[in-house]
Amino acid sequence: MKMYIFICSIYTILFFSGCTDFLEVKPDVKMVIPKSLEDAELLINDYSTMNTGYPIYGEWSADEYYVNAETFDGSMNFDQRNTYIWQDIIYDDVVQWQRPSKVIFNANQLLDILGKANGNVDVERVNKLKGIAHFFRAFAFQQLAEVFAPAYHATTAQTEMGIPLRQSPGIDQPSTRESVQETFDQIIKDYKDASNRLPIEEGIRGRPSRASAYAGLARTYLYMGSFEEAYHYADSCLQLKSELMNFNDLDVNKDLPISRFNVEVLFAATSATAGPMSLLNGLVDSTLYRSYSSMDLRKAIFFQTNTYPVNSYGYKGSYDNAMANLFVGLTTSEVYLIKAEAAARIGKIDEALVALNTLGEKRFVRNQYVPLTEQNQTLLLSMILNERQKELVFRGRRWSDLKRLNLDPRFQKTLKREMHGAVYQLEPNSRKYAYRLPEIVVNNGNLPQNIR
Repeated sequence: MKMYIFICSIYTILFFSGCTDFLEVKPDVKMVIPKSLEDAELLINDYSTMNTGYPIYGEWSADEYYVNAETFDGSMNFDQRNTYIWQDIIYDDVVQWQRPSKVIFNANQLLDILGKANGNVDVERVNKLKGIAHFFRAFAFQQLAEVFAPAYHATTAQTEMGIPLRQSPGIDQPSTRESVQETFDQIIKDYKDASNRLPIEEGIRGRPSRASAYAGLARTYLYMGSFEEAYHYADSCLQLKSELMNFNDLDVNKDLPISRFNVEVLFAATSATAGPMSLLNGLVDSTLYRSYSSMDLRKAIFFQTNTYPVNSYGYKGSYDNAMANLFVGLTTSEVYLIKAEAAARIGKIDEALVALNTLGEKRFVRNQYVPLTEQNQTLLLSMILNERQKELVFRGRRWSDLKRLNLDPRFQKTLKREMHGAVYQLEPNSRKYAYRLPEIVVNNGNLPQNIR
């Protein structure tokens, strides 16, 4: 009970401080800061805080779904409507910034305690907990950066604004926005530290393993366009964990056919509320739906036919086995696609084909998958990117993919939406791809807003 009161107390404080100087007068937290290794481990094991509530503004702005006017007017709140049509209006909803900040705070709190541990502690336990803390901090930084910072580009990364990189649990120090380069340098540093400390096997669900850290590095390097490194870490991950679900073994008639914590999950994490992208609201882009062949089991596993509106489809393929949020964690299926794309980009055509076909065989009706054999690098890359969108649909990857792919003229895309007779557009490389920070963070945290 004492620990429960402690956790509630510190989260109450964080709700008003958010680690970003939300209030001018801060409460005294000396009595609720954890002191022992046991206290800190309880914080890091809090699944509802550490593994849920990651930002989703980017996915709301992406092109995997649409909503009808009835949903737009009746089910979506003010911020969701403005996000959907890229209105870029000042807002005060701080939750999607605050929740990852709690993860960072808890990770920093654990690292602070571990750094003060005396010689009587279990060295192996301390080392493992340090790895967990570094992983969670890297993952939270990465989630924030992909939504609230511009796309990574080597020529501008030193001058573009990234995110605050809090690395201590103190709430009195002012926050500053580091550069995009510094942001991703820190993400990589934390993931690498985690990979050196995490165990190969982790028995507690929700905790990362070494393969999780390798997957995080592969995802990060792919986003940065560092394809040699992305290939290396994707391959390292798959050497440890390579299992894939065979979609032939799933029940397509279930409301939610994919089980939670399935064999593909390397690290479980979910977004804040799915909102307009929930099963009851979000309608799958019709062009995307038609791109799945009749022999592709994902068409029935991922989507359901709606009775209303007619000729529309909803997404039911959640890796969290839930309707209310999106799974945004790390999976082997994503890592196979990272390996395939990175391999194709660096000229490892055969390796790219093996990775892509390994995944494809598990997604098609038995004996109906035709392995790809394309040897042209450009054509194969286009195939891989198409498969990436089809496999990772509603999995929190589309916004970051649009951002990074817009840097290449071959893959740029103008997003368009129509509502109540008005047509809205989001141009490639628009400044709006760095989502506006909550105004309360800008004002009370004294942070600069994203450039417009």
